[in-house]
Amino acid sequence: MEQKHKAGFVNIIGNPNVGKSTLMNAFVGERLSIITSKAQTTRHRILGIVNGEDFQVVLSDTPGIIKPAYELQSSMMDFVKSAFEDADVLIYMVEIGEKELKDDAFFNKIIHSKIPVLLLLNKIDKSNQEQLEEQIDLWKSKVPNAEIYPISALENFNVQEVFARILELLPQSPPYYPKDALTDKPERFFVNETIREKILLNYDKEIPYAVEIETEEFLEDEKIIRIRSVIMVERDTQKGIIIGHKGAALKKVGMESRIDLEKFFGKQIHIELYVKVNKDWRSNAYQLRRFGYNQK
Repeated sequence: MEQKHKAGFVNIIGNPNVGKSTLMNAFVGERLSIITSKAQTTRHRILGIVNGEDFQVVLSDTPGIIKPAYELQSSMMDFVKSAFEDADVLIYMVEIGEKELKDDAFFNKIIHSKIPVLLLLNKIDKSNQEQLEEQIDLWKSKVPNAEIYPISALENFNVQEVFARILELLPQSPPYYPKDALTDKPERFFVNETIREKILLNYDKEIPYAVEIETEEFLEDEKIIRIRSVIMVERDTQKGIIIGHKGAALKKVGMESRIDLEKFFGKQIHIELYVKVNKDWRSNAYQLRRFGYNQK
């Protein structure tokens, strides 16, 4: 008897810094989503695709749920709203010590969801048994429609058990993407995200949030990829900080990006970085569309 193929969308939502990107990368086995300790690291909805002989799981990592303060953040929350529209399984991710979602409307959607909800209680490696049991009881009362799984995405604890449950819940369907696909994003997207991750790690305060990356050139040969990317900032003072004394800070970002991109693409990388001022781009609807936001 022929085995039926399963496929579906599994969308991950939660507050900032709960470990959504770490979980998706653990499922996919690749670093598709950038991971830092700073809030708002994920700005787009990023798909990661896990293929098996008789299944395709399309995972979706969304920005952390926040109350928007400017146009860019409003667009980020639109990506989260879209995660409710096409999900076959919804993952609501919380961490030990959390007691609520930062947006009541999203929380209301979760508890009234008609699709299966898996509530993943992350970072249990930072808790004890008593605290864990208290948290499980709390979330059982708050989200009675959810199946609760304690996990540690970083330590890969219980991650495979969650994935096995996802496979059980998936509907029968042909694959949505080619079976060798890893993501729906083009190469330039991962170049941009890698550079942005290094900026998040190397600069403080407002600087990382005022930055967007545009890769203007991506030329791939058999052994080398030549990349030219522009780092957009909002003000001249930010440009000076990004470049640093005698260009040292920018050089460090380029070097760290090159190392990660060589691992990701499996080829030698030559990367050139430039910095340009793009005034108030985070509040400009035209610029946001240009960078892939406001895609309604």
